Amino acid sequence: MTDGRDTTDGRGEHPRQAGTEVLAPADEPGASRACGDCLRRSWLLATLSARLSYHARDRGRLLALLALGDEELIKAIGGSRRRELRARYARFESRDIHWSTGVQAVCHHHRDYPRGLAHAGERAPRMLYMAGTAQRLGELNAQPTVAIVGTRRATDYGMEMTRSLARGLTASGLTVAAGLSDGIAVAAQEGALEAEGKTLAVMDGGLDGGCPARRRALYARLQRTGCVVAELPCDRSPRNWCETARERTLVGLAQLTILVEADVDPGERVAKALGRTVAAVPGRVTSPVSRGTHALLMAGAPMVRGPEDVLDLLYKGDVSRGTIETPRRRSGPPRVAELESRQRETLEQVGAGRDTPAKLLAASADTGETLLALGELELMGLLSRGDGGRYVPRESLAGR
Repeated sequence: MTDGRDTTDGRGEHPRQAGTEVLAPADEPGASRACGDCLRRSWLLATLSARLSYHARDRGRLLALLALGDEELIKAIGGSRRRELRARYARFESRDIHWSTGVQAVCHHHRDYPRGLAHAGERAPRMLYMAGTAQRLGELNAQPTVAIVGTRRATDYGMEMTRSLARGLTASGLTVAAGLSDGIAVAAQEGALEAEGKTLAVMDGGLDGGCPARRRALYARLQRTGCVVAELPCDRSPRNWCETARERTLVGLAQLTILVEADVDPGERVAKALGRTVAAVPGRVTSPVSRGTHALLMAGAPMVRGPEDVLDLLYKGDVSRGTIETPRRRSGPPRVAELESRQRETLEQVGAGRDTPAKLLAASADTGETLLALGELELMGLLSRGDGGRYVPRESLAGR
């Protein structure tokens, strides 16, 4: 579909080297880092978005489709529109892509493309649009990166565990990668920002079309201090296939993926396709949104109870690449061992399920001391209030 010369690497893509393709016009954002073929690929995915949605339920099939070259993808799902699509593809110009102010792009031919995604080969997106510079993306991804994924219908327990995990990891010098949707994804971003940590956000759709209005303030904060990336052009709204596409980008960016609350389909197939490790946070055995995490744990996935477990996996296990220096930890809430006995006992009672004032006072010999301990633990940042006035631990007791 170009000039007929065979310059591909066997999958319909060009080798990763500088100068193999004509770049986008110099007056467009990201011109120096995204080649014409990769911009065309982005346009094609956006154009075929509705047809890709037909295959969203079968993640294996969808991942296989996304790994196809452009001609093969048109042939596979173009249907009766194949001739029209080929004609539009041949006429494509980079100005057909909608750009937002300040957005850059980087493709897999460029040296600034994240190394983790480059190692994933054809399973990774060909290019990324960025709110935040390519340099910042490179700096973030140069640090050990942990992806946190999970359900949008998270419980109070899942939200607080996620915030605690993200706070601890970023305070330890790691980069946290997550989506920008509801539930576990937004809890991970909020937790990382609380610790003034390094964050990467991956959008389901384009950088404009994929960000709901209620997340605009969070998006702006992430853009200033971290980096937000997307595979589709800026104006494209997300479709149901974009969730799996986002997961493959997250998993590819990270050395380790952590699942916090998920249903019966935890998305492990995406990580296996990229050859990456998935760990899981145990949940409540009675909670439907913990079925996926418990299934992973029963299948032998590493268990994560807090940031310490993640650091052990990265620095003592087999998931890190090369030699990584143990990061310095910042100060945080007091350790459980440092608490007074009444505070520690109250925190353990909440963790055991006595999470309302009524339950705690019924089991207490001194209601005044219990109420005092609850107030102190809230001020220390070890407890917070959830739905119905229930108390939720903000830090894991494991290893503390």
